[in-house]
Amino acid sequence: MRIARFTEGDDPAYGLVDGTGQKIAEITGDPLVTRIELTGRTLKVEDVRLLAPVIPRSKVIGVRSNYADHAAEMGKDVPAEPGLFLVPNTAVVGPGDPVVIPPETSEVSYEGELAVVIGRMCKDVAEEDVRKVVLGYTIANDVTARDLQRTDGQWARAKGFDTFCPLGPWIETELDPQDCAIRTTVDGEVRQDGHSSDMVHGVAAVIAYASRAFTLLPGDVILTGTPAGVGPITAGQRCEIEIDQIGTLSNPFVAKD
Repeated sequence: MRIARFTEGDDPAYGLVDGTGQKIAEITGDPLVTRIELTGRTLKVEDVRLLAPVIPRSKVIGVRSNYADHAAEMGKDVPAEPGLFLVPNTAVVGPGDPVVIPPETSEVSYEGELAVVIGRMCKDVAEEDVRKVVLGYTIANDVTARDLQRTDGQWARAKGFDTFCPLGPWIETELDPQDCAIRTTVDGEVRQDGHSSDMVHGVAAVIAYASRAFTLLPGDVILTGTPAGVGPITAGQRCEIEIDQIGTLSNPFVAKD
């Protein structure tokens, strides 16, 4: 099942996207808090504006260096345990929305990632029970001001600017998170070509580990790390991240006026 959040120009609504990605059946309410029921309306995806499929209620949790090849390209060791960081929910935008490069940075990078959407409040979840707390999976671009990441000594500003966390195009509820190809292109040129099976710490381990530190709330998002191939992107370019079984997240990059 694919759950999308969309607008026709008024208040956001939710719907179920068909297997072709072309039609969306509207549902009542918010699937994080209410039972999914169809309203009877069906629309074409091309006739609506897709929004970020979820606005995290409290937090976005990132995982650093969770692919050995990415850790190597950044000159870092593979961590024995998942290295967690937080991104503010104000950084979240949706598919097609511009990523705005602020004047404070001159070195912005894309990072294509599989993202987990939490479906119920939980704490201290065992790895074998993580499926019970996951609503589904979506695509994320963990945009990073690489120069500020180096100079600040911590990552809140480098990864937390408004628009620096695109999510979309929808939430896929039926997915094996360890069997996903992840492919990132910039202006059509392949930059990342990885696979979720190459994670140092698997998705279940990451969720369980994060839940020992934080109470996870419905709508919280966990970014599971990025494969090798991250690099610079500048205003005027477009980044597309494709994860098989989910779809494609596409965003243009623009300079702040």
